[in-house]
Amino acid sequence: QVQLVESGGGLVQPGGSLRLSCAASGSIFSSSGMGWYRQAPGKQREMVATITAGGNTNYADSVKGRFTISRDNGKKIVYLQMSSLKAEDTAVYYCTSALTGRWGQGTQVTVSS
Repeated sequence: QVQLVESGGGLVQPGGSLRLSCAASGSIFSSSGMGWYRQAPGKQREMVATITAGGNTNYADSVKGRFTISRDNGKKIVYLQMSSLKAEDTAVYYCTSALTGRWGQGTQVTVSS
């Protein structure tokens, strides 16, 4: 059974950086596309970045050039490196597995001075 556990969230000032991690259990990680989504208060959950099993990436227009998604299949971790953070990036960030449809519990990112 695949479980996803996010970490790395926190409070950061505008312009700062954070790296989120999503650790996965199970043997199918390397075969699964993975994604980061976020949900701000009062808003719908939206896609932030995705990465295929082969390493192809896709980003929301709002984060292109600022965020980078990557994966380490040996460690079964998918990362989201976030730079030049803005107040509007404040949200709960979730990772998900495309193959299993499972979601993690989320990690809070707050960008504020």
